[in-house]
Amino acid sequence: NWICVAPQGGAELLFQVISDFYKRRSLTVTSNLEFSQWNTVFCDNRLMAALIDGLIHHLHILIFSGERY
Repeated sequence: NWICVAPQGGAELLFQVISDFYKRRSLTVTSNLEFSQWNTVFCDNRLMAALIDGLIHHLHILIFSGERY
């Protein structure tokens, strides 16, 4: 069983922000979760797939490893 962390409508709001920025402005997104785990926060698999697809279209991924403080 998954526990949704984001409030109702949170996924839609994030999708709208990313859609508004798409190809018009720069956007920085940070997360301690891999993309495959985002649906555990937002609990909407289709919307998360669309959101991640929009993010990674022109994406530069920086992965930092090591201890976190």
